[in-house]
Amino acid sequence: MLTDLLIVLVLTLLNGAFAMSELAIVSSRPARLRAMEARGSHRAAQALRLAEHPGRFLSTVQIGITLVGILAGAYSGARIGARFADGLAGAGLSRQAADVIGIGGAVVLITYISLIIGELVPKRIALRNPEGIAVLVAPVMTVLSLAAAPLVWLLDVSGRAVLFLIGQSGKGGQSVTDEEIRSVLAEAHAADVIEPEEMEMMAGVMRLADRSARGLMTPRHEVETVAHDADLAAVLQRFKETGYSRLPVEKGDDIEGAYFLRDFLDAFGSGPKPVPSALLRQVPIVSDRADALDVLKVLREGRDHLALVYDEFGHFEGIVTSGDFLGAITGGFDGDEKDEPPIVERDDGSWLVAGWMPADEFRDTLGVQLPDEGEYDTVAGFILSLMERLPELGEHVDYGDWRFEVVDLDGRRIDKVLASRTRD
Repeated sequence: MLTDLLIVLVLTLLNGAFAMSELAIVSSRPARLRAMEARGSHRAAQALRLAEHPGRFLSTVQIGITLVGILAGAYSGARIGARFADGLAGAGLSRQAADVIGIGGAVVLITYISLIIGELVPKRIALRNPEGIAVLVAPVMTVLSLAAAPLVWLLDVSGRAVLFLIGQSGKGGQSVTDEEIRSVLAEAHAADVIEPEEMEMMAGVMRLADRSARGLMTPRHEVETVAHDADLAAVLQRFKETGYSRLPVEKGDDIEGAYFLRDFLDAFGSGPKPVPSALLRQVPIVSDRADALDVLKVLREGRDHLALVYDEFGHFEGIVTSGDFLGAITGGFDGDEKDEPPIVERDDGSWLVAGWMPADEFRDTLGVQLPDEGEYDTVAGFILSLMERLPELGEHVDYGDWRFEVVDLDGRRIDKVLASRTRD
């Protein structure tokens, strides 16, 4: 009797090992296994090969689980159940009742133990450390897959044939989405693996690729310029007033180029007073709809890290600098109006939002699903796209579960928006 129980326990543990191996290999992240392989782990390389051929691996696991299940069922019913029934019959129960209680009780008890020890506990262990378990079991599973190669091949081919018949023969999607990356970042932040500031910078890097030059630039009405016919004293005074080291040179409604403070300093140190027009530099021009990464490439190729932004009609719209990219990632360092927070939650649960807040940050903060077809980069642009006109102060528009009210205008610019839920 004791020997039979030990055999069933061993079979149950073996079933648990197969279940744990299956979930560990399937749940392991290839990037982590590759990193372990790069550090010289041969077992990680084996785990990667198993994960790259799921059909063969799962066939191996299923063969093992099936054989273990058959043996465990045979022992639980034919051996242990029969012994329990004999004991109950010897205690005075009728033979029929003893068979029902003995065999049925043995099956129920062993099934319960199999679920706990042979399924649930091993799988929870695998989920806690999938890569570690995968590396541990990979050599054994590799040997088993080779030992059962003919049967594994037959099951793998049969499985693929069935998938083909039901239209599932293509490769499964394994691409990582933005949402999954954000979820991983949130988990890392909750576990104190990364600091809040690090998480914000990582999120900023992810948002960067979705932005255009218009979403990064300093708009024209905020650009500090100097007249093209300004004399040396006037140019130096503008540098002093603005505190900037570079100034776009304005001629009418167009920009001719830019003055750089270091050019004037170099000129003063090497000869007579310079003529401003002789120090005018041409800077690259980018479209306002150009992707942020394309603009970054333009800035890298030039030594001035400054580009002029024009729309499709040839109108000057603003400037974009390397500092704008850094600000998009870190939150900015400018000492202007953007020192005010872009969004503030009020006591009643509503949100006061600055019109200049980037639309992607607004989307991520409030969870608002913005239309994909909209050509806007800020909250103000989003509101204008909904209303299709310049709103009056106090006007509102409903979108989804939200109501957006214009609470402040700066001339013709939407300065503040109050966002509140219309329903929970």
